[in-house]
Amino acid sequence: MVNFVLVAGARLGASAWGEVVPHLRAAGHGVHPLTLSGLADRQGVPAGQQTHVQDIVDEVERGGLRDVVLVGHSYSGIPVGQAAQRIGDRLARVVFVDSSVPADGESFVSARPDGGAALEAAIAGGGGFWPVPPAAHYDGEGLTDEQIARLVRGSTPHPGATLTEPAVLSGPLGALPATYVLCVMPGTAPEDAEPDDEVAELLNGESWRLVRMDTGHWPMFSRPCELAQVLLDAAAE
Repeated sequence: MVNFVLVAGARLGASAWGEVVPHLRAAGHGVHPLTLSGLADRQGVPAGQQTHVQDIVDEVERGGLRDVVLVGHSYSGIPVGQAAQRIGDRLARVVFVDSSVPADGESFVSARPDGGAALEAAIAGGGGFWPVPPAAHYDGEGLTDEQIARLVRGSTPHPGATLTEPAVLSGPLGALPATYVLCVMPGTAPEDAEPDDEVAELLNGESWRLVRMDTGHWPMFSRPCELAQVLLDAAAE
């Protein structure tokens, strides 16, 4: 038995994993979907990048969890990668689901193609929060109308400081036992269907492996059963 700690991406809380959790529990594992500070049912809690890292570490330590598989989707790969280095021998594996990965001294914003200017402007316009996008933002991601509606309902504005504050790594990220799940819609051009350079370099190491899913960026909504099996396979390594 392992303990999955599931952390969804920007604007989302624990409920994003609602259709994944039953498959993992049915396989006999502990499952701990986590809402980070400032989001969903934890709106109003002040949060910066290190707050989110501590949220994850606290979840592991408070529950006395061992054989932990930390799962980070999208933005949350950044705090999950940092937390993985801080829980020591409690960690079994990290799974990055179509996510950002932390780089020491760099933020989520600084990795954006434009240097983060557009995102910083959106945060400023949202009163310090990254606003929730309209339903049309999710078109072309392999989601049904009902899945998009659930995704939108479960979203809340994201605390801007968590996106602009830098990651702090205590060692090489490539030393972690990790699986990177790359989500690519069928028909995507080959040049757009590969990991970015930073992830590709990590995958060249002995501790990382790549899994591809033929779906969009929110597989916990579009392909929950298949994603659960990917997580189970990763935990078995």
